[in-house]
Amino acid sequence: MFQVFTDIASWLVYSVLGLSPETQLADALHFFIDDTLKIFALLLVMIYMIALIRASLNVERVRDYLAGKHRALGYSLGSLFGAITPFCSCSSIPVFLGFTSAGIPLGITMAFLITSPLINEVAVLLLVSLLGWKFTLVYIALGMTVGILGGIFLDAIKAERWLQPFAANALKQGQLKQGAEANSQIDTPALSDDTAPLSLAERHTFAKEEVVTIFRRVWKWVFIGVGLGAVLHGFVPEGFIESYLGAGQWWSVPAAVLLGIPLYSNATGVIPVMESLITNGLPIGTTLAFCMSTVAASFPEFILLKQVMQWRLLATLFALLLVAFTLIGWVFNATFPIM
Repeated sequence: MFQVFTDIASWLVYSVLGLSPETQLADALHFFIDDTLKIFALLLVMIYMIALIRASLNVERVRDYLAGKHRALGYSLGSLFGAITPFCSCSSIPVFLGFTSAGIPLGITMAFLITSPLINEVAVLLLVSLLGWKFTLVYIALGMTVGILGGIFLDAIKAERWLQPFAANALKQGQLKQGAEANSQIDTPALSDDTAPLSLAERHTFAKEEVVTIFRRVWKWVFIGVGLGAVLHGFVPEGFIESYLGAGQWWSVPAAVLLGIPLYSNATGVIPVMESLITNGLPIGTTLAFCMSTVAASFPEFILLKQVMQWRLLATLFALLLVAFTLIGWVFNATFPIM
């Protein structure tokens, strides 16, 4: 399927540029062109197809559906919706306020927001194409588990008391409204019925706009991610990573988590790096810990969330993610030392 891109990369690097296949530069450049073409093809084709399917899904529908669910079920549904409705850092505040205004418990909202940057349809497609179904299923399961357990923990410690006053008031008003509706025996609809289903033409328009929007948002991360992967692939000596970190030393996992925090990326941009790290011998657990930290525990995300959360809640969430990613790394290094 992707052989045509490999052939194009070979033609450009070896024929047009005249580089020798034996050189590190040729190896890195071939990797960069080949993987970039593969990823862009997936972005343009698969995002369009998936957007057709979820054209009618929006934040309001998700919010209304979650508002009527029991809390125990809500954690799983919140994490699931986070996986299929991707949002970037810039969307975190309006999404957060929309959920709290609907009276959805903080833990369910956080399950949604923790999972959303970790998993999205682009990341899943890239993982399947580059690393296979086994790794993809592991990644999805881990991302959703972190979101669910994080939501449960934050509710257990009553973390809503550490919201900024206006956000706490929005949550309180939303819960009072839900209580009034329950007392009046007014059922909250799972999905709004006042919006007519989109026509095929409208879905097509939505899908085209979705492709353009997502492509504009992630293309630079593709270049950055593939570029870093190419450097690792072409210039890091063979066996270097495996020699120093391949044994899965206990300290390598928390070190990878801390290293990933300032290296902000999204799930799309970090996947080529993940592929290259594994190819070069980095254990799966250390790789997962690094990539999850890069995507979900970044400074830009937390700076934005400071507008709706007090420092205590931000610090708690930050520590929760760091501990979760470190434990994941240790467990998978012990269980799956070789991918």
